[in-house]
Amino acid sequence: MLFIIKATIPNDAGNDMVRSGAGMKELINTIMGDVKPEAAYFAIADGQRTLFMIANIDKPEEMVRLAEPLWLGVEADVDVYPAMSAEDFEKAAPILGGIVPNY
Repeated sequence: MLFIIKATIPNDAGNDMVRSGAGMKELINTIMGDVKPEAAYFAIADGQRTLFMIANIDKPEEMVRLAEPLWLGVEADVDVYPAMSAEDFEKAAPILGGIVPNY
């Protein structure tokens, strides 16, 4: 199943990473290797360093692969949202059609 992961890095932890120099790049690369995102985007959200990733997992127990590296590595606040691709949304149309008449 596809998930959008939002990892907000607290300013203190982010500042420490930036000040450490090259250590930040290696840490982010390690996190990416563990999370295995299909895509990753770096942004500023609510005034803090934020990382958005798209990742796919097949089993619920893999959820730890998405969150633990971010909690342990960069002290991030992590939000995980289930998501659908455009193709998934097309497949959902029949399900939606069966629900609408009930409401």
